[in-house]
Amino acid sequence: MLSIAFTGARGQSVSLSLRSFGCRSRKFSTEPQTLAQRLSGHHLINGQLVSSSAKFPVHSPATGALVGHAAKGDASTIDSAVSSSKAAQKKWAERPVKERAALVAQCAQVLRAHSEELAKLTSLETGKALRTESRVEAGVCSDAFTFFAGLGSEIKGEVIPWNPNSITFTQRYPMGVVAAVIPWNAPLMLFSLKCAPALVCGNSVVLKSAEEAPFGVLRVVELLNTVLPPGLVNCISGFGPDCGGPLVAHRDVAKISFTGSVDTGKIIYKAAADKLAPITLELGGKSPMLVMADADIDRAVDGAIVGSLKVSVRFTRQGQSCSASSRIFVHSSVHDQFVEKLKQKVNEMKMGNPLDDATDIGTIISRSQFDKVKKYIELGKGLPGVQAHECSQLPTDSAMSSGFFVRPVIFTGITNDTILAQEEIFGPVCCILKWDDFDKVLEEANCSSFGLAASVWTKDLKMALKATQKLEAGIVQVNQNAVLQPNLPIGGWKESGLGVEGSLDSMLQAFTQSKTISINMN
Repeated sequence: MLSIAFTGARGQSVSLSLRSFGCRSRKFSTEPQTLAQRLSGHHLINGQLVSSSAKFPVHSPATGALVGHAAKGDASTIDSAVSSSKAAQKKWAERPVKERAALVAQCAQVLRAHSEELAKLTSLETGKALRTESRVEAGVCSDAFTFFAGLGSEIKGEVIPWNPNSITFTQRYPMGVVAAVIPWNAPLMLFSLKCAPALVCGNSVVLKSAEEAPFGVLRVVELLNTVLPPGLVNCISGFGPDCGGPLVAHRDVAKISFTGSVDTGKIIYKAAADKLAPITLELGGKSPMLVMADADIDRAVDGAIVGSLKVSVRFTRQGQSCSASSRIFVHSSVHDQFVEKLKQKVNEMKMGNPLDDATDIGTIISRSQFDKVKKYIELGKGLPGVQAHECSQLPTDSAMSSGFFVRPVIFTGITNDTILAQEEIFGPVCCILKWDDFDKVLEEANCSSFGLAASVWTKDLKMALKATQKLEAGIVQVNQNAVLQPNLPIGGWKESGLGVEGSLDSMLQAFTQSKTISINMN
C-alpha cells in the first residue's frame, strides 16, 4: 500500500494511503493490446469505469488492426461527469494546498512507475514511435505532475497599499470544474499540462479525449484515481458535436482549456463566450526556423531533426506537431550544404513498427489525415521550380503494408506565399526557403496567420537578439528547438491561440481567480 505523510493545517501529522481513496488492489496486464481491450467501451466517472452502450472502433494506424472500442459519450454522459466533478471539487478546494500538492506529487510517482505501459499504449493507438516519441511523452507526463506539485506554495496573493486606514490584500481561489479537451498528437503530455496545475489550484477536471487516441489518457486517469478522491478527475470519450460541444457549453464548467485545430478552437471560443467562461487555446502553427550564414550547420540540421530533447518533432512524429519547424529559412551561402546534410540525416531514419525499438519514424494518425498529407505532397510536386526530396524508406514488413506511413518530403525551390508554406499540413513535409536579406527574411517569417514558435540559428548575438525581438511567436529559441514541457511556457500569438501553458504564471492565470479583500481599520 502506497502512503504519504505531511503536516496538516493545524500542525498535526497526517498520513494518507492510496487505499483510503479507493485504490484497487487488483493487478492488470500492462501489455498494450490487453490494456486497450480492458478499457474498451468505458468512460471513467466518479472513480469508476462506466460502461457505455454506444461505442466506436479505434484502429492501429500502423497495421489497421482493431485496438478496441471507445465509449461514445453524449450530453447525459457529460452531465454525469460534470456533476461528479463539481461535488468532488467543493471538498478538494477546502483541503490545505499542501495536502493537494502532496497528492499530486504522489500521482507523479504512480505515473512514473507505469510510464512504460503508458508509452506502449500510446504507440499502439497513435502510431508514434515508442523509442523516439512515446517514451519521451510518458516521461513529460509524470514530470508535469512533479513540477506543478512543487508550486503549491506559490498560490498566494499580495498586500496592496491602497489606504493607510485599511488592510487590503488579494487571495486566489480555484475556478471550479475545468474542461480539458485534447488532441491525438501528444495526448499524455497535453493532458498533464492541463490537469496537474488545475488540481494543485483546487479545481476538478473533466477530460474529453481525442477520438483517435482515447485509451492512453483513460489509463492515466484510472491511475490518478488510485490516488485522488473519486470524481476529481473524470475522463469521457466521444465525438465533438455530441460530446465535446455539451462539455464546453455545460453551465457548471467554469474554465475551458483546449488544444487542437484553429477551426475547432474558434467554435469552442464562441461557446465559452456565450457564458463568459475563461478559456485557454493552443491552436497550431507554421513555425519558422531561421538559419544564418554563420550558423553551425550540423547543429542546425540536428535541431531540425532531433531538437534538444533527443526527439524530432518534425519527422519521428510524422510532422504531427504544431510547434514543428515546418518553414526553414536558410541563408543562400549555406543553403545547399544544409539541404544535403538534412536529406542524409532523414534518409538514415528508419520507418517501421511503432512498438519496435529500432523504429525512428511512426505513422500518420488516420486515413483522413493520411489522404490530406498526400494531397499536399502531390500539390507541392506540381509547383513550378519546386523540387521534392523524398527521404527514408517505407517499411518492408508485410504487417505494416496497410499502415499510414508517409515518406518525409523536403521541398526546395519553394516560396513563402505558396499553400505549402502557409497552411499547417500536420505531416512530414518541410519547406526550405532560400534568403539573403536579414530584415526581409524576418518579414517573411512573420508573414503567417500563425505565431506559435520560432527558432534562430547563429553565432552572432546581435542578430540573435534582433530576431528574438522581431519574430511574432509565443516562444523564440536560439540554437535549440526544445519541445513543450514543464517550466518552458509557451502560448500562441495570432491564430495560434490564447493564453500560456507550462509555467507558474500560466497556472495562476489559467486556473485561479483573484479576489480583493479590504478591511477598514477605523
